[in-house]
Amino acid sequence: MGFAVPSRSDQPERPARFQLIVPTDLGQVGAAVDAVLESCTACSEVSGAMRFRLCTVVAEAVANAIAYGNRNDPSRHVMIEVDCRPDEVLIGVTDQGDGFDPAAVPDPLGPECQDATCGRGLFMIRHLTSQVVFNARGNTIWMTLPRR
Repeated sequence: MGFAVPSRSDQPERPARFQLIVPTDLGQVGAAVDAVLESCTACSEVSGAMRFRLCTVVAEAVANAIAYGNRNDPSRHVMIEVDCRPDEVLIGVTDQGDGFDPAAVPDPLGPECQDATCGRGLFMIRHLTSQVVFNARGNTIWMTLPRR
């Protein structure tokens, strides 16, 4: 796992971008979350609420990418992209899987899902971010977190 060289500008209004490649190993989720948090705090101050939201959505998205997207295949990896802006942070998580249809994921609050042991990660991500967008293939999730 390692960072690409961050592209920083001398102008503070320009965003700082980071990229992290994570092996398909659920044991690496915590280290990935720590690296993303560190990259965000290097750009500007991160409040306690923002820290919680950031850590939760990154952990959920990376774990989902490893388990469901890459199907725990150790020959694959997950790419995390972080774009730190003055008013928000954009985080992209891409796996090497076939993708999925996010609209087909059932509402975990529905009666048919109350006893389910999985399926709540995407629900949490949607409620902890201001925007969630998937690419057409369904193997990249882009999450926007406001810096408030």
